[in-house]
Amino acid sequence: MGFENNEKAAGYWRENLRLVLGLLAIWAAVSFGCGILLVDVLNQIHFMGFKLGFWFAQQGAMYVFVALIFVYVAKANALDKKYNVHED
Repeated sequence: MGFENNEKAAGYWRENLRLVLGLLAIWAAVSFGCGILLVDVLNQIHFMGFKLGFWFAQQGAMYVFVALIFVYVAKANALDKKYNVHED
């Protein structure tokens, strides 16, 4: 199913791009911020027997990335329904 008009298509892609950029900002903050910039501060906290900075760099960031995938799928499906371009 296609878009009803070009205005709706432009609105859809504008919202989709905003969603992707927001999720990429979270990805960058977690991977670069928690894994590199804040590692010394986070290492003061212990989590499951490991220093939190080390845990984020090795495992925690991956959990966040997988969660971002599920968030994107849910939000993209809602966006598809909003613009009536979903697949049943």
